[in-house]
Amino acid sequence: MEHVIALDVGGTGMKAALVAADGRLLHRARRATGRERGPDAVVAGILDFAAALHAWGAEHLGRPAAAAGVAVPGIVDEEKGVAVYAANLGWRDVPLRALLAERLGGAPVALGHDVRTGGLAEGRIGAGRGTDRFLFVPLGTGIAGAIGIDGRVEAGAHGFAGEIGHIVVRPGGTPCPCGQRGCLERYASASAVGQAWAAASGEPEADAGGCAAAVRAGDPRARTVWQEAVDALADGLVTALTLLDPRTLIIGGGLAEAGDTLFTPLREAVARRVTFQQQPDVVPAALGDAAGCLGAGLLARDLLSTSPTPPEVTA
Repeated sequence: MEHVIALDVGGTGMKAALVAADGRLLHRARRATGRERGPDAVVAGILDFAAALHAWGAEHLGRPAAAAGVAVPGIVDEEKGVAVYAANLGWRDVPLRALLAERLGGAPVALGHDVRTGGLAEGRIGAGRGTDRFLFVPLGTGIAGAIGIDGRVEAGAHGFAGEIGHIVVRPGGTPCPCGQRGCLERYASASAVGQAWAAASGEPEADAGGCAAAVRAGDPRARTVWQEAVDALADGLVTALTLLDPRTLIIGGGLAEAGDTLFTPLREAVARRVTFQQQPDVVPAALGDAAGCLGAGLLARDLLSTSPTPPEVTA
């Protein structure tokens, strides 16, 4: 049975699947990324995992994978197939596509950025399906974005397209590891909300989920923390809206799990800031933490098809 390898590499774990031509998931697997062992060990682990998936397909499905798609974090040169830099994995300029193709016996390999790959899946088979222009923004440890246009995701000239988390929304504000002050992700990421709530509540172990629960319970301290994050997020989103004019803003990541606790005030905050711009739909992501893996499968299918809309991948 023809199938492809879909592999999503995260900071702590890797998710993978073998995906059939009709979109069925034929096999799923997970492994630890092993970043504590250093970047060389992480690369070796990725190659070993891909090889194991390749072998599983040959043994159980009668043939090895026809192609592979791999999503990784950090800065990615998708055209050259190079993982340029990832702070949380410690690597620089890893020719990952070539290494994987060699390990997989010459099978074609697509390498993608994790958020852009997740955005590809959300755009084609998730919350943005049928939308010609969207912006996918997952709110997790940090904030990044994926710019979707007509079924593809824009990488930009240098691989930085969509880095909305480093739009400055509070000039002169909190220092950011990127070197700027006042970046969006220092105020509206799940980790930033967790830190602000821990300080406000006096509970060092408090997190963003706890803040959302306290908001629902009517805690005024939590409401202040939450509204400050929502306002910062709306400022960043409207800046992106002005530049990109998407029809739909797809919000994902851990903070989006708060549901209406986030989306009701966020829609209101965006609406208050819109002047000449067209009000976008602000919707939750549909695919959760499976988006990266599903998107990697789509990247691999694209290598095998000239069709602009490859077979749907379903969870």
